[in-house]
Amino acid sequence: MNAGQLRHRVEILQRVKEKDKSGATVMVWRLLCRVWADVRHVSGSETMRHDVLSASVRASVRIRWRAGISADMRVRTENGVYVIRAVIPDLRRREFLDLTCESLPDESGN
Repeated sequence: MNAGQLRHRVEILQRVKEKDKSGATVMVWRLLCRVWADVRHVSGSETMRHDVLSASVRASVRIRWRAGISADMRVRTENGVYVIRAVIPDLRRREFLDLTCESLPDESGN
């Protein structure tokens, strides 16, 4: 894989349990790692739900091969936060992972 293709710095977030100030267990998004990626916006759509216009962007995020990335994680880019819908590995050469993602326009990712 050509390093020049990986032009965007992204963060992979995972959901973890933590105790809040009152001692209750809560789920929060925490940084797992920062990696270089090739982020490509594949498509976008707008839908009307309950009289509210909602936009969604689908993206493909390619990162170097890495174990431990799964579809229950998120990707934060300079353009926003994306939920990972699928992890597609390069099984032949084990050089990269393609993350099929969808934007979360109304959430900060934290």
